[in-house]
Amino acid sequence: MKILVAGAQGQLARALLDAARGREGLHVVALGRPQLDIADRAGVARALDAERPDLLVNAAAYTAVDKAESDSDAAFAVNRDGAGALAAAADAQACPIIHISTDYVFDGTKAGPYIETDPTGPMSVYGRSKLAGEAAVSAGTPRHVILRTAWVYGPYGHNFLKTMLRLARERPQLRVVADQRGNPTYAPHLADVILAIAGRLAGGAMEASPWGIYHAAGTGETTWAGFAAAIVAAAAPLGVPQVPVVPITTAEYPTPAVRPANSCLDCGKLERVFGLALPPWQQGVTECIGELKRLEPAGH
Repeated sequence: MKILVAGAQGQLARALLDAARGREGLHVVALGRPQLDIADRAGVARALDAERPDLLVNAAAYTAVDKAESDSDAAFAVNRDGAGALAAAADAQACPIIHISTDYVFDGTKAGPYIETDPTGPMSVYGRSKLAGEAAVSAGTPRHVILRTAWVYGPYGHNFLKTMLRLARERPQLRVVADQRGNPTYAPHLADVILAIAGRLAGGAMEASPWGIYHAAGTGETTWAGFAAAIVAAAAPLGVPQVPVVPITTAEYPTPAVRPANSCLDCGKLERVFGLALPPWQQGVTECIGELKRLEPAGH
């Protein structure tokens, strides 16, 4: 099975490449700009025609949530138009697509975890562009699986976990928002789920139609402050100072983009249809710290 990943430099693309290594019969190719610019519709079609994948994963996205508030054209060009171009090109080859979306499509006002059929209501340009991307993928090909995930982090790239490690070395305390809840998702755990789904879609192993929207995030929920506290505690072996995490409110940390207060995703449908679930989010933190220790023995 050959999988083409759009978005070569992102943390999820890196995790997919790592997860594919050593798996017999699986070939994963990740392409980013300039080889694959998803904002170039004709270029997308040429890339898929050249690669001829069995399945396409769209891990490319404009993810600068705050910057998107003043750069909406760029966000929509990638998250809506680029996603649509990938779906159309995949459809032309009868190639299934797994498209990565986000918890930010919801407004965050629901009391409990969101299910796939809950009303959407994004509060930010980023969220609106990603919701438009879901619609573009759905319109572009019937052979789609859209995975909404949340709070993704890993050993590569820029993310919350790595920011907390840096700040813990620089500051006497960490002031972190405690009135936003969600599911921290370790990128390698998400990559494992994506490859498992890909194998079933490309292999024709599904008895019923699997197409549609699913939630795929780390099991369990916490606040950003709770996430930060777990990161600092787990990072003690890296020599990270055990600084206190001080809970603050969203109002005390204003940002250009409005974040949903409740980002929790119910992933029951993923388990019912595919028999898959991500590990507990705390396990992801432990594994990420271990991988950082392996990659960077000095802890920097």
